[in-house]
Amino acid sequence: MKLSEVTEGVTQIWGRTKGKVVRKYRCTAGSRKGRIVAQPSTCNAPKRVKSSVNIKKAKARKSSAMRVKGNRTRNIYGQSRRVTRMNKPRNRSKSGRRGKIK
Repeated sequence: MKLSEVTEGVTQIWGRTKGKVVRKYRCTAGSRKGRIVAQPSTCNAPKRVKSSVNIKKAKARKSSAMRVKGNRTRNIYGQSRRVTRMNKPRNRSKSGRRGKIK
């Protein structure tokens, strides 16, 4: 399935996979709204109940350890900094300056 076929409910972003910066997609609609996925077709796929239950159990057990490890990853590794910079919008609106009359 090509991106041109699935344009609704998806925006392109940059993400990390095994130490590399790769193109990913953020779901903007559906049951996976806000989630970052590798393929746009995943946004509309049916939910896997068993895996979601297992993830909830893991988060309940190891939430503090996951938080520490995630923060360390985001703050130290160069790929995370690069992805953050690449996902920021390039053109900032100057609407605040236009409205003022001097």
